[in-house]
Amino acid sequence: MNEALPCLAEPLVERLRNETYCLLNTVDAESGGPTCTAVSWVYAVDAGTLRLAIDHRSRLVRNMKVNPLVNLTIFAEEAVHAVSGRAAVRQEPLEGVPFSMCCFDVQVEAVRNALFYGAKLDAAPTYVKTYDRRASEKLDGQVFDAMKKA
Repeated sequence: MNEALPCLAEPLVERLRNETYCLLNTVDAESGGPTCTAVSWVYAVDAGTLRLAIDHRSRLVRNMKVNPLVNLTIFAEEAVHAVSGRAAVRQEPLEGVPFSMCCFDVQVEAVRNALFYGAKLDAAPTYVKTYDRRASEKLDGQVFDAMKKA
């Protein structure tokens, strides 16, 4: 088992300055059970802070307000990174986006390689957006610009 690092390594920070597929794990505010949701609006402010933009309609907003403990699973740099931290509202609503979103900062507490011993990640998961490409690029640009300014 790998040692936990207190912050993100520089290559991971650089990777998280672009749209990246991640899994966000929270504690469900109603059931108290674990949740796991795919997200891509994640931005590394620095090695110790990740910024998330979440649609206000998502249960994730309430989950993180009720219990700030989160874990982000990031597939990059030939590893599966488990990033543990505490989420806090950074800006609500997030300014400069066309619909109501909440911006959270996650203070990184530990980063671990969650891949089993003797393996490396051959390729990160990929996805294709199924709605209008120009609209998705415009929205992604607006959200990332807003997160950087928050």
